[in-house]
Amino acid sequence: MAGETTITIVGNLVDDPELRFTPAGAAVAKFRVASTPRVFNKTTNEWEDGEGLFLTCSVWRQQAENAAETLKRGMRVIVQGRLKRRSYEDREQVKRTVYEVDVEEVGPSLLRASAAVTKNPSGNGGQAQGDAWAGAKPSGQQASQQGGGWGGGQQAPAASAPAAAPGYSDEPPF
Repeated sequence: MAGETTITIVGNLVDDPELRFTPAGAAVAKFRVASTPRVFNKTTNEWEDGEGLFLTCSVWRQQAENAAETLKRGMRVIVQGRLKRRSYEDREQVKRTVYEVDVEEVGPSLLRASAAVTKNPSGNGGQAQGDAWAGAKPSGQQASQQGGGWGGGQQAPAASAPAAAPGYSDEPPF
């Protein structure tokens, strides 16, 4: 939606994602991210922690299930989404305002960790819905450069070899 505030947060998970389901059956996972800036103190000549920011994040549907399965407390994550403000009255009738993130994308940070990605199967033969690249195969030239297709770097069969100089192809690069 136009005019919404998008935000990207890099921080650590305060707790494990909590997976719940709506009455209609939609999955929603909630988690909190703590982002603490580091500032250099010139008088002590040392790095110090700045004031921490804690944001509650909500992610929906299949991504919620993936997040609950993958992310754990203490992990460094990158979260991108829409910042929302919500006001309410607490038990003592005091007005409160909180800021939350409706997550569009979330994943582990690879700054100090590694991750193995597993693509979830869907109802269309294991390819993600709308993933035009999932079944794409490299062209003859790309396959031979990548060591695939025609025997690991060998030339393509004569029927599909380009008529021009070796290494040239009229095929678009995509």
